[in-house]
Amino acid sequence: MKALLANEVLWAALIANFVAQGLKLMIHYLFERRWSWERLLESGGMPSSHSAMVTALATGVGFVAGLDSVAFAVALVFALIVMYDATGIRRAAGQQAELLNDLVEELRAVLHEGFKPKPLKELLGHTYLEVLMGAILGVVVAWLYVVR
Repeated sequence: MKALLANEVLWAALIANFVAQGLKLMIHYLFERRWSWERLLESGGMPSSHSAMVTALATGVGFVAGLDSVAFAVALVFALIVMYDATGIRRAAGQQAELLNDLVEELRAVLHEGFKPKPLKELLGHTYLEVLMGAILGVVVAWLYVVR
């Protein structure tokens, strides 16, 4: 347990995730002028917490194990896959959910008011900018926490 608590790379990744989720809450408040506490647990939005976490992980591993290590290679490939997925498949799924929700609303108007399926979650993936900002945040957090 002591070794786990002393693992700076792990903590850098977790801190980057929590900071990104907190920033989502703050950014939402700045634009909407209302608190939306569910933003602390949601995927999607600015910045990408998944990107922040995996980039902090890869950066931390690079600092500790070296850029020529197998561990860094694994962490980097993992980070690239997560970020690619966030801008690709998950983003497309969110766009499809948005279209399906619109279609269901149109059907409700045609059918009857009792027709109320649960809306699909639309905020799933990220834009390239959201992923980039998450990645930058991850590098900064890892650098501040691991290198100090």
